[in-house]
Amino acid sequence: MIIHTAAYPRAGLVGNPSDGYFGKTIAFTFTEFSAKIVIYESPELEILPSRRDHSVFSSVEALVEDVHKHGYYGGFRLLKATVKRFWDYTNENGILLDNRNFTLRYQSSIPGRVGLAGSSAIITACLRGLMKFYGVTIPKPILADLVLTVENDELSIPAGLQDRVAQAYEDLIYMDFDRKLMEKRGYGSYETLGTEDLPNFYVGYLATLAEGTEVTHSDLRSRWQAGDKDVLKAIDTWASFAQEVRDLLGTKQSESRDRDIGKILDENFNLRKKTCYVSQGNTELIEAMRSYGSSAKLAGSGGAVVGIYPNEGVFEKMKIELAEKGIEVLKPTLAIPPRKNGSMLAENPKVVI
Repeated sequence: MIIHTAAYPRAGLVGNPSDGYFGKTIAFTFTEFSAKIVIYESPELEILPSRRDHSVFSSVEALVEDVHKHGYYGGFRLLKATVKRFWDYTNENGILLDNRNFTLRYQSSIPGRVGLAGSSAIITACLRGLMKFYGVTIPKPILADLVLTVENDELSIPAGLQDRVAQAYEDLIYMDFDRKLMEKRGYGSYETLGTEDLPNFYVGYLATLAEGTEVTHSDLRSRWQAGDKDVLKAIDTWASFAQEVRDLLGTKQSESRDRDIGKILDENFNLRKKTCYVSQGNTELIEAMRSYGSSAKLAGSGGAVVGIYPNEGVFEKMKIELAEKGIEVLKPTLAIPPRKNGSMLAENPKVVI
């Protein structure tokens, strides 16, 4: 039997980067891109490289361009680390795996290193494939934590938790990483917000702005650990922004509501720029979106933005004119679980976990 699984890119709507510091965020996944896994039984365990893992280049310039887009590593190391961590998890929890081997391969269309959580999407899809192959069930909050340990513990990639939670749940989701809950049970309180009466969300990205998440998180974490008052205050403020947007999304859609949400998104970025290093390119990307009257903030570490556009005419103008500058703009199709009679098949909406 051939098993196919997938995971989608994540856009951090508001509250980030407080998610790594016991804060609160809202994020969603969307289906315009995906990371896909294929796994099937084979005589030996084999992990097949993707085109992102190639080591033959037409020139030095081609090598440099590849490194800029994808970093020094493709997805191959992510898969190896995921299989290893899955094995650790099953052993630690007394889950006996059968002795079958498998062949594993992946492909990803998610733009690399632009803050859309492409790496964690590969890991999430891989874990889903392993779970199906071996018949193992891992609860969603634990799955999100497991993905994070692959990056943080196995590969020493600094990252916050919201990406993995959004990709595990695949919904518009509010996350409260309350310190007491995190330290007691290892995960926070997560609430799916549904998809009715949503603002006019857009996602935009510029591939040439690719950079690793460590650029943001390394400096912020060291300052947070040192008790930097500006950082501590900023984290509390970002968390309050997420709470405000959560409450606003619970009200009826209107121009004033969406305008209020847009202002909060703008302030989220403004505070980030004041508190953390933001490259000139990312600042210009934000300014380009705002020049059309749209709100804009970074969707992740940098290279991609998320916001609200005021109307369809503005969106079409943004899409056409910004494409000339290499900026891709799209209306995200939110990835949501199957629903029946207004409820999710697996879990009820609005459930706090």
